[in-house]
Amino acid sequence: MNPIVILLAFATFATGTAENIVVGIVSDVAGDLGVSLAIAGQLTAVFSIVFALTAPLALVLTMKIERRRLLLCALGLFIASNLCAAASPNLAMLVVARIGMAMASATVCLLATMLATELVAQDMRGRAIGLIFMGISGSLVLGVPAGILICGLVGWRGVFVALSLLAGLVWLVSWRHVPISACRRAALPRYLDHLRKPPLVAGQFVSILMIGGHFVLFAFLGPYLVQIGGVAVDDIAIAFAVLGVAGVSGGYLGGWLADRFSPRNVLLLTPAAYLLALVTIALVEGTAWLMFGVLMIWACISWMVSPVVQSFLISAGPATADAGISLNLSTMHIGVGLGTAVGGIALASLSIHALPWVGAIIAALALVASCCAFWSSRLAARSQELSGPSQKPCRVKTSLALKA
Repeated sequence: MNPIVILLAFATFATGTAENIVVGIVSDVAGDLGVSLAIAGQLTAVFSIVFALTAPLALVLTMKIERRRLLLCALGLFIASNLCAAASPNLAMLVVARIGMAMASATVCLLATMLATELVAQDMRGRAIGLIFMGISGSLVLGVPAGILICGLVGWRGVFVALSLLAGLVWLVSWRHVPISACRRAALPRYLDHLRKPPLVAGQFVSILMIGGHFVLFAFLGPYLVQIGGVAVDDIAIAFAVLGVAGVSGGYLGGWLADRFSPRNVLLLTPAAYLLALVTIALVEGTAWLMFGVLMIWACISWMVSPVVQSFLISAGPATADAGISLNLSTMHIGVGLGTAVGGIALASLSIHALPWVGAIIAALALVASCCAFWSSRLAARSQELSGPSQKPCRVKTSLALKA
């Protein structure tokens, strides 16, 4: 694998940690700022919504501004936003800081994903995307547990200081090793072309709904592990680390499966397996060790979705691949915001026991969307195969006419 892809994975790790970091310290933030747990949990939703809105605009920037320069600027904004978060006197200032983090993270993740697919051969794209998303899921292995530990030592503000230092290191390495790239012309109509194709739109909905179902539970996973899973408060960091290992393996596994068995087939199977995992979590709540084992499978499958969906978008719509990746980064974070918001409502109005069941309902809709993507892409491919021979003479004739 190209070493620059690994560096880009570290960049997504640094910025991706900011989104999930609140999950592990939400109780401390809520207590210090004097807000409820459900409201503090929405800091994740704020990040995700801003990320979703920024990603399409970031695509235009990547085509107008040299990519190395844009990457360094985005990392600089990320550093400043985390320092602002560390100094926040109230929830409003922390929300502003989260907005800055999200804008920076969207740009970094988009650049990393696009560059990764360009730096490797076509049959390695799924694994390259999987490696980039290992950087994001890696925030569960080191980022969230480390955040919990740092919070225990110096408080939740120290967590954001640590994030700014990590991003500063990534900035220095990127400044030294990321090569200068050529600017590209913006092609805004590609968004419309992408959204005109039913298989691609259905694929985007798979991301929204599956990640939404995931974050219904994941946004409040810390309290869930303590109250339902029987995990001691002092062991939460270890629990997140173990689940994070499963998540990282899922990120690469999804890319490998997409390369091995075709993105279309794996796109159909992933939501089905995830729905089964969520339902099983709810059914085995009474047995702590069994529930934690199922949670590991749940974490693994949840991080498979991003490389699987993006591989599907590239293979099913190669002409709009850049636009598809950009929009998918948005839809993923719409899913995060949707799931966090729905999870907060379920937590406040129902109970913490309801979180897996509510997540399963949303995951079931993701399975419906994956079926639509599967069958519509098969029909589109078959239609193209049948019409291909009849169109060849027209293309040759046009080509000859142009030469004449």
